[in-house]
Amino acid sequence: MPNPYSNSQRLFLGWIEFSYRHAAWILLTMLLMVVIAAGYTARNLGIYTDTADMLSEDLPFRVNLARFNASFPQYDETLLLVLDAPTPEQAHQAATRLTTFLQADPASSGEIHHLSGEEFFQINGLLYNDLDELAQLADRLSAAQPLIARISRDPTLHAFLEVLNEAIEALRTGRELELTAILRDVATTLQANESGTRQPLSWQVLFQEDDRKTSYREFITLKPELDFEQLFPAEQIISTIRDAARALDLEGQYATRLRITGDIALSHEELNSAMHGAQDAGVIALIGVAVILLVALRSIGSVITVLVSLMLGLMLTAAFATVAVGHLNLISIAFAVLYIGLGVDYAIHLLLRYAELAKDHRPGTEILLIAGRDTGRSLIICALTTAIGFYAFTPTDYSGIAELGVISGTGMLISLVVTLTVVPALQRFLPVKPEAHHTRTIASWLATRWLRQPRTVLLVTLLATLASAATLPYVQFDHNLLNMNNPKGEAVRTFRELLADKDQTPWFGAIPVHSLEKAEQLTRELTQLPEVDKVISISDFVPAQQTEKLALIDDIALTLGPDFFAEIPQRADTHSIEQQQAILETLQQSLERFVAERPAHPVSPAAYELGTAISALRSHLIAMNPPQAMALLEAINHDLLGLLPDSLERLQKALTADTVDIQTLPESLRVRWQSATGDYLVLAYPASNIDDNEALRRFVRSVQQHAPQVSGTPAIILEAGEAVVNAFIQAFSLALIGAVFTLLWLLRSVTSTVLVLVPLLLAALFTVTATVVFHIPFNFANIIALPLLLGIGIDSSIHLVTRSRHHHLTGHSLLHTSTARAIFYSAMSTMAGFGSLTFSTHLGTASMGLLLAIGVFFILICVFLILPNLLQVLDRPSMTINKRKPSA
Repeated sequence: MPNPYSNSQRLFLGWIEFSYRHAAWILLTMLLMVVIAAGYTARNLGIYTDTADMLSEDLPFRVNLARFNASFPQYDETLLLVLDAPTPEQAHQAATRLTTFLQADPASSGEIHHLSGEEFFQINGLLYNDLDELAQLADRLSAAQPLIARISRDPTLHAFLEVLNEAIEALRTGRELELTAILRDVATTLQANESGTRQPLSWQVLFQEDDRKTSYREFITLKPELDFEQLFPAEQIISTIRDAARALDLEGQYATRLRITGDIALSHEELNSAMHGAQDAGVIALIGVAVILLVALRSIGSVITVLVSLMLGLMLTAAFATVAVGHLNLISIAFAVLYIGLGVDYAIHLLLRYAELAKDHRPGTEILLIAGRDTGRSLIICALTTAIGFYAFTPTDYSGIAELGVISGTGMLISLVVTLTVVPALQRFLPVKPEAHHTRTIASWLATRWLRQPRTVLLVTLLATLASAATLPYVQFDHNLLNMNNPKGEAVRTFRELLADKDQTPWFGAIPVHSLEKAEQLTRELTQLPEVDKVISISDFVPAQQTEKLALIDDIALTLGPDFFAEIPQRADTHSIEQQQAILETLQQSLERFVAERPAHPVSPAAYELGTAISALRSHLIAMNPPQAMALLEAINHDLLGLLPDSLERLQKALTADTVDIQTLPESLRVRWQSATGDYLVLAYPASNIDDNEALRRFVRSVQQHAPQVSGTPAIILEAGEAVVNAFIQAFSLALIGAVFTLLWLLRSVTSTVLVLVPLLLAALFTVTATVVFHIPFNFANIIALPLLLGIGIDSSIHLVTRSRHHHLTGHSLLHTSTARAIFYSAMSTMAGFGSLTFSTHLGTASMGLLLAIGVFFILICVFLILPNLLQVLDRPSMTINKRKPSA
């Protein structure tokens, strides 16, 4: 076959010979270049983490997001602090202390918003209750008034137990008192202290709540000023918050657990897991590739040659990324692992052909030139087609994969140049030995078993193709960005917990409108949707039925009187242990008599529970020495009465409520719902957990029918997913078209082009089927797999078809050449590189590695099983010749 690239080939071989003859100077120059590149990269390469911002700003959802962020920047780039405590008082106290501390700390500059801690809501909070809830509160406070009055005068455990005893005796005489809640709560506090834990008595819960909880929650929202000059911009503010929590001893003082989530924390965790995952995967890939190279080349010198070439090319590619892009994103950060998996291919083909020729004991320069002549054409074609596969990402709207395409596509060309420069130079000092030549690999040995039945193989291939095509309607795309993060991260676990509670979900549809009337109209429309749980706008902060509620609040204040809120003195309990034991015994006996006399009374179960708890406590006190017993009693006293002053203070403030309208809302609240540009914000909350993709889609599409301008995370990730899928289809189409034209131009044969592409298209189809069978949905990271596989996997087909056509080989003789061995070991090194990504804690990166490894596996099967049989069927006349005269 005439060679249309004779001039190019002479240049190609001349460069190899030049590198070999001037090896020392070549290696010294490359080393100097790499040192400069490494220093430049370390100083200038940044990291970018926002996945949604990697898409074109002209997309409709990006336009909506820009409008929303311009009007309401408070919702963009925030941290959400979640504080959980056994009682609402403890959670509120911890949140208030932490908010005050952070506001005074210069290191936490930015906006801090503690909604329930604002003065407005502390004063007017009762107006947001229903009338029935206020009426129940009035009844409970009226019943508790005598108890609180007594405790206010004598805030000791002894006095408190005396009051309880008097209440039980009153029940015995027939009075109707609602004591179930307080008796059970006191029993819980006593049992917790007796067992060595703490469970304070919540007076706020006793006064206001019917639905008891095991934990109460407060939220603080921060919009910090991030330092984007740092690799981890959020690291400082997150450390500041955790240091503040330790300094305030939130866990010890308030039994409060602090967790940090929100957009910034999720991005911080994702960047952390992606960075460490890439580092770990890089080390694993390097080790795996080194082992495979050792098996393939059977020469330490050759392994060193390939690894040196690999690392030099990797550093030069990183320097190119710094110059051309300036940063890595959460997808392009994987370029290093991809390069490690792919960058050894050219060296493997060149060295294995060198080893195959070395058995003739020719001079090293001659062997190197022949090896370059035999492999050069296919190496150039492979580099171009692989680069095209990567470059196909660049015209898409998804800059995340576009940047990966630019970096990795150029990296493949750099890899070829470095290989053809460094490998010949190192052959001067570390030549491949002919003993390294092995006649076959496991793949070629297995493949030859099927060469006798080509029609059977092709029939099975056809059936497998039809079966795979049937799975295409079931292919899924996972829009949920949380599913890409490390599931063990605190921010992710906390965020999922909030998503599961529709009353606390941080995901909502955010809709800016131009007028208050439009906001109220849209609220009415969206409230009717079954996919929507509730809709909130600024009008919802104007309570309904204020006249009736204010009248009821005034009645409560009048009934309780000023003495109810008298300051409770800080007084030590002077009662002795014996006196405390005596009142405990008296109360226990009263409880036991009441239960015996009135077993069917509604209060009897709670009375029995408290009696049992007191009996256990008394036994425990008897077994203790006096100091231990006194410490336990003091702890119980604190847990029973310690939260009462705060509860009374907050209640007193809440009874001063006044009329609320939009104009009297505090500025800190108004700016979150009414922008300076005149937009009003409407938030639509989902009726179900939209952590599920189908629920997410239903919710967003339903809201979009009434408000196409909807933004917020659910709309962003759904529309971003659609844009990414379109970008993928575009990239795959461009990669395929580019590969076809490149192959036709370089191979000058339609048949050869088809033979190269068939295994690749089949492997891509089988890989898609694998996503369905093994439940590996496509996502924002792994969707690059198919276009990437088209660029990567085409190399194997090119090498085999080129060797077959140029050396007239098929069947056994083709599968036992150095080309087949190089294809196998290159694929294995590529799988090792990609497979290492599966160990990443960043699930997006891990799924990308897994899918690429699966794809390369299918490429290996198609190239070794299907392609040789196709070649054999098409070249039957030449098979007879090849059987009589096998080629080297």
